Amino acid sequence: MREESQSEIVIKRRLEAVAEVRRFIRLTLGRWGMEDYNPCLVASELVTNAIRYASTEDDEVSVRLGRLEDGALWMEVQDSTTEIPRIVDAALTSESGRGLFVVEQFTRYWGVRPLADQAGKVVFAVLDP
Repeated sequence: MREESQSEIVIKRRLEAVAEVRRFIRLTLGRWGMEDYNPCLVASELVTNAIRYASTEDDEVSVRLGRLEDGALWMEVQDSTTEIPRIVDAALTSESGRGLFVVEQFTRYWGVRPLADQAGKVVFAVLDP
């Protein structure tokens, strides 16, 4: 029997769900024997962005995790907005605006894939083992 190498959670648009995603990541990566600190940090930033900029109160956010052959972790966060996230130059006194900078620092690479028919987007990241 092959070990499960993919996992998914769907959450509602509420900031409390970010903690739920971190628990999901810790449980999943614990089963896979992987460290969870950096993945939890990256997921927190991506999910917070998806929740903060979602179109409506009823929007759902999907988080998928999987492993690559070299042991790296891939992560996808899907939402229904078409706005493409980008790194901004946050002021030193600003309380927000650094999330994607953090994502860039802790990942091998990350990017955005628009969904067909303006249905939203997937923000993906790959983290080294």
